[in-house]
Amino acid sequence: MKRAFFFVVFFCFISTYSQEKNPTAKESIRALILKKSTSLKEVTTVFLRYKKDIDTIHFLLNECINSSYLEGQLVGFNCLGRYYRDYSFFNKSILNYKKASQIATDIDNVLFQIKTLNSIGSVYRRQDEIRNALNFHQKALRKASSIKNPTIDIRQTISIAQNSMGNIYLSLRQYKLALQEFSKSIVTQKDINHKLGLAINYQNIGYANQELGYLEIALENYNNSLYYNGLINSNIGKIICNYSIAGLFIKQHKYTEALQKVNSILPLAIQENDKYYLSSTYNVLGLAQVYLNKPQAEQTLLKALKISKEHKVQNSVVKAYEHLAIFYEKKNNYKKAFIYYKKAIQEDAKTFNDRNLKYVSELTTRQEKERVANHIKDLAKQHEITQLQLTKSKSTLIIIIVSSILICVLFFSFYKFRYYQNKTKILSLKQEALQSQMNPHFIFNALNSIKLYIINNEQKNAVKYLNKFAKLIRRILEASQVKETTLYQELETMGVYMSIENIRFSNEINYITIIDPKVNTQQINIPPLILQPFLENSLWHGLSSIKREKKIILSVSIKDDNFIEITIEDNGIGRKAAVKIKEKKSIKRKSIGIDLTKKRLKKFNSQYILTYSDVLKNGFVSGTKVCLKIPFK
Repeated sequence: MKRAFFFVVFFCFISTYSQEKNPTAKESIRALILKKSTSLKEVTTVFLRYKKDIDTIHFLLNECINSSYLEGQLVGFNCLGRYYRDYSFFNKSILNYKKASQIATDIDNVLFQIKTLNSIGSVYRRQDEIRNALNFHQKALRKASSIKNPTIDIRQTISIAQNSMGNIYLSLRQYKLALQEFSKSIVTQKDINHKLGLAINYQNIGYANQELGYLEIALENYNNSLYYNGLINSNIGKIICNYSIAGLFIKQHKYTEALQKVNSILPLAIQENDKYYLSSTYNVLGLAQVYLNKPQAEQTLLKALKISKEHKVQNSVVKAYEHLAIFYEKKNNYKKAFIYYKKAIQEDAKTFNDRNLKYVSELTTRQEKERVANHIKDLAKQHEITQLQLTKSKSTLIIIIVSSILICVLFFSFYKFRYYQNKTKILSLKQEALQSQMNPHFIFNALNSIKLYIINNEQKNAVKYLNKFAKLIRRILEASQVKETTLYQELETMGVYMSIENIRFSNEINYITIIDPKVNTQQINIPPLILQPFLENSLWHGLSSIKREKKIILSVSIKDDNFIEITIEDNGIGRKAAVKIKEKKSIKRKSIGIDLTKKRLKKFNSQYILTYSDVLKNGFVSGTKVCLKIPFK
């Protein structure tokens, strides 16, 4: 009883103190209530003065509730939603945004209905709750798109929804789909010169390009974003840009520059105390410290993990586990590295799974169908108006219009038929490519080799090659989603593939990569996993039968400034001898698919050149050389 009495007295004291502390706030809100102002811009101006003062926001909101001032309640709940979102109290944020949404519906304010739907979607997106995020952003997009002659504010909400859809695609690693959404969004932001929108879109475009391997393009977009964030003095924007650039430097192995960049922004991230971005800052800082062997690296990453878990920042949890796995791998503690890598995969699976991908695909298709249906309805209305206006030539017009529609439908149907026919061929080719790369013999034998390490209690080797095997499988699955990859990523993947195959040759194969200094592997694109069939042929048809030193040399150079030339040379038995051995075998090994590789090369660029030749030494065949020339793209 005493405790209850003390709580009441204390609450009254705090309320009185808040009112005395903010006399200006009290006067401002009372003035709006007295004149029953319906200008949400006016009300928003009052609330935004105290956007980081939770006590004053509550005081202003209570004044509006006590006076039944709905416009003030709408803005007040919206401010509370944003405040709790920025400090990662996501459940409270959603609760207040939903109250604001209900009031916006009650007073029939469409703009705020759309804004609150977008805001709720962004809160779900921060938690990687993909379905809920998609539902709310698409509701916002549908409502906004249904408005004829939209105002600048409505166009802005459409752009925000498109940007948010792009961010969801980023979460699902659908980077090209994400770029499509960002490209739509940034058009509006440029038209209305909305600097915050431009800053956000350039940042997102930079991240998508970074993940696709276009690091120079990514850096250019990050710097554009940093420029606009500087113009509007957005601290959060500066934090995001700087740790993103630091992450890009890490990919370029510029670890010292990365550490300097993220250290320069850490005090500001701590000051802002937005847990979503603070956890990301610590993650990048920790990774830079790992590569520079800094003693505080582990503590930094554990701090990132703690913040991420406490505030349910799922993507940051995954990153923290991945970075801790790298940390322990560099410390040769493969057991812990494996544990953290396994946790990263488990957490990642909560967001990145087939059900979410399928749901996104279905929802996007439904949205497109609705858009087409609405467009057809609009065309039908316009057609009806035209008929009424041109009654004198009604018969002629009807014939012309019907004929035009029939021609359009026929043309459209033919176009769609060809489009889906080509799409089916592409999907079939992708499936065949994935099946060929995921060769069951290779997977079975690779796992058997790793199992042997485990049986022999060679724990380090088992973890090392299991990590490499997992990395290769992940690369193969990712390759099935994209049409092309950088030469740098392709060479890296082939290195992992060869190291796994080498286990079965008792590590006897000397695999050498020679790259001409004039070749910028980050800027040159080729189809993913296009070199793997040639390496496999060298291994199993050229080298598997010889007892002497086994060697494969992969060389990359530029020819005539128009072609990139990739050669794969082995010191095996040669093509003719390989054919004879193959004919004698009772069990034929299934080919990985050179024919399929040629089809993929032709689709990529029909001007490619592929040649085979024997390597001669003292007049005798001492190996095979494959030469692949691909025009620059």
